[in-house]
Amino acid sequence: VHGTPVVLLQGGVEAVGGRHGNMKVAAVAGDTFGPMQKSLLAITLSCTTTLLHAQDQQAYRDLVDRAWQLYEAGDHAGSASAYSQAFEALGWKGTANDRYNAACSYALAGVPDSAFFHLYRVAGKMDYANVVHMTNDTDLGSLHGDARWQPLVELVQANKDRLEANFDKPLVAQLDSIFEADQALRREVEPMLSRYGNDSPEMQDLWRRIAAKDSANLAAVSRILDERGWLGADVIGGRGNMTLFLVVQHADLATQEKYLPLMREAVRDGRAQGSSLALLEDRVALRQGRRQTYGSQIGTDPADGSSRVLPLDDPLRVDERRATVGLGPLADYARRMNVDWDPVKYAEGLPALEQRLKEAEAAQDHE
Repeated sequence: VHGTPVVLLQGGVEAVGGRHGNMKVAAVAGDTFGPMQKSLLAITLSCTTTLLHAQDQQAYRDLVDRAWQLYEAGDHAGSASAYSQAFEALGWKGTANDRYNAACSYALAGVPDSAFFHLYRVAGKMDYANVVHMTNDTDLGSLHGDARWQPLVELVQANKDRLEANFDKPLVAQLDSIFEADQALRREVEPMLSRYGNDSPEMQDLWRRIAAKDSANLAAVSRILDERGWLGADVIGGRGNMTLFLVVQHADLATQEKYLPLMREAVRDGRAQGSSLALLEDRVALRQGRRQTYGSQIGTDPADGSSRVLPLDDPLRVDERRATVGLGPLADYARRMNVDWDPVKYAEGLPALEQRLKEAEAAQDHE
């Protein structure tokens, strides 16, 4: 299965990535209406289309979440069916990631025709190029003896060769190493927290080791950014491009403030993801004592130790802002993070939350 990479960031942060889909809407032709009537009709149609689009998107997300849960529970046929319903909800559209995962569920359910349909779709229409992952994915093992497998591998390899033709191979290799160094220790955070607790000597030692590794990674990435700027995926690949963001996201505030304008420019030029920039914007805002914009940062409420969305500006309109950068609704993210989210109640309790956080920070500084 091919999921969005788990990116563990201290302090709680949203994983990079999102889901999207498009829906064609029939146009109204003719000149039956007068100017004012046409204007009102256009507004009504626009609002209705937006509402239907949002409803379809929500149905898609809910069904994909259900498909993933069924996959993890071992109900591969049920998972495949849920993926099919999700694609139907968007007019048979879907992301490459979700189609790949649907193929895995179909393969595990013993339905090779549907598995190959989705795999050839992502390879032929969406330029899927991760040949190493696909050929080593045990979920697809039952397909290897099928006559359709080798041509599929060759197609994905051709995509990879074409997409990587202009790569800076030495730099890609360096950034791959930095990515692994960034993530390796962070994969230990959740099991360590569960076993020892956040205030344990074991946990504190892990954070110290992570900080030391972050410092070394930052030195290398700073040289790249200072000498060559924020390179796009066309030069360093998608993972290399993500690595630049991750290392800056894990850096100190001064470093983040230094490279934030560079990343904004990269997003404008299509060399970085808007969803990643949103996460960095949120983290910088909170560190500067301001409210975050997109709700990506999760923290602990000093009152009861529960996880909360850290201070967020205009919570009632957060989903509108998130949509502009490719992030799904905050309610979906909060649910995955086991965080209660009610925008109205949150807005009412926000001043009190900010006061509790300030008092806790002051007490910590005093210690």
